[in-house]
Amino acid sequence: MPAFKVIVMDFDGTLVDTMGGFADVAGDVLHRWFGTDPVLARRRYLETSGIPFRQQVEILHPGDARNDAAAEEFESRKLAGFFAETFPRDAVAAVGALQARGFKVVVSSNNFQELVDEFCARHDGVSFDVVLGAREGFYKGRDHFRVVEERFAVTPGEMLFVGDSLKDGERALACGVAFVGKVGTFTRDEFEARFPGVRTIERLSDLVELLS
Repeated sequence: MPAFKVIVMDFDGTLVDTMGGFADVAGDVLHRWFGTDPVLARRRYLETSGIPFRQQVEILHPGDARNDAAAEEFESRKLAGFFAETFPRDAVAAVGALQARGFKVVVSSNNFQELVDEFCARHDGVSFDVVLGAREGFYKGRDHFRVVEERFAVTPGEMLFVGDSLKDGERALACGVAFVGKVGTFTRDEFEARFPGVRTIERLSDLVELLS
């Protein structure tokens, strides 16, 4: 592996096991607003994950007047399940091990900044070097990578992005940032089909071994 200095990690589905609950809520929301079969709606949510839900709805239903309302309902309903989660012990141990080895560890999420900040503040067992969330005009991908470059005086080639979605991989590689896929939302074969030769991990502790 190249000599990385900063490990940038997606949040939902990578650091925290929230994607299953989010998919359940999204499936119901898409069913209620657009009449999509709940099972199909859940699958389509996962297939387009890695970007804000409002953008996902636009992909699934371009220009539909109901998109804003559906997205607002999703963002409201997901909160209870979101704050009921915690960082798995494997994630806590992996982040600490990476920092002990000299890596900076950054959170990069398309959840709103205030939500990610609050989640991290509730769990003092893990500390990140920078936490980046979403706001209008500022999202995971190029926007976040530029902040990391400036904050730590690194190049894209000195960053590694770890994410659980295909869109995570697309955004990283489009910016010249290396990518490792975390299996769960997508399978190893699905990552390999989209990004031939990509490294994948099943747990974040596998990343520590990969970089050792």
